[in-house]
Amino acid sequence: QVQVVESGGGLVQPGGSLRLVCECSGMISSINAMGWYRQAPGKQRELVAHIHKIGSTKYGDSVKGRCTISRGNAKNTAYLQLNNLKPEDTAVYYCNVDLDYGDYWGQGTQVTVSS
Repeated sequence: QVQVVESGGGLVQPGGSLRLVCECSGMISSINAMGWYRQAPGKQRELVAHIHKIGSTKYGDSVKGRCTISRGNAKNTAYLQLNNLKPEDTAVYYCNVDLDYGDYWGQGTQVTVSS
C-alpha cells in the first residue's frame, strides 16, 4: 500500500505565495521521481514541476520562473513553492510519485488565487 497526501493549498491573493507539500508513505522501495500537476475546471491536467531522484528538475511553461520544486531530506517528501501567483493558477494541484512498480497519485489540494 502506498499513500500520497498533498497539503498546503488554500486561498491566496494575486501576487501571493504558497508552499505545497507532498508526502508519500507505505511500502516504498525506491522513488524514481516526484511531480506536481494541476487541473483547472474544464481543462486537461498539466505538468507544473517534476524532480528526478538524481535532482534534475523540469517545469511547465506556465509556471517557469515562479515556482521551485524540491525534495525533503527523507526523500519521500516533495515541496512546491509557488510565487507571484495569478488567478490563472487556480486549480487542483496533484502530486505524482513514480516508483519502480508504478506511479501513484494523491487526492489533490485546491489552490485558489483571487482578490
